[in-house]
Amino acid sequence: MANAEQQGTRAAVRAHLRKSTTVFLVGNIEPTMKWYEQLGFTSRYYPPGFAILRRDDIEIFLQQQPGYVAPEDSGRREREAWDIYIVTDNVRALYEEYSALPGVEISRPLCPQDHGMLEFDVMDLNGRRLVFAQPLQ
Repeated sequence: MANAEQQGTRAAVRAHLRKSTTVFLVGNIEPTMKWYEQLGFTSRYYPPGFAILRRDDIEIFLQQQPGYVAPEDSGRREREAWDIYIVTDNVRALYEEYSALPGVEISRPLCPQDHGMLEFDVMDLNGRRLVFAQPLQ
């Protein structure tokens, strides 16, 4: 009987997931860190080959594998496949900020979406698509 009660208690207790952090594999960590710094992220390097990027509540981990090049998938660009989706409280201001940066490629301009978000996309120097969004008012 005690064993059945213990199993019932364990089944009733469920872990609450608290946070998710995006991890990008990169071939050369230093240029990637510098690129994200121009987007307003701070970076901290932990040799050999690990970095944490932060801006406000967003955190991205970089793991370096020397010589790594993301596999070519021509369909990803056609599908506009996302690598990270970041929600902000002022997507218009962020769009203006990033549009003024010379090394930043806006790959999809600010546009409303049927799912109730206002979004734009940026491609990083490794070909990853970052989507920045805000709920439509």
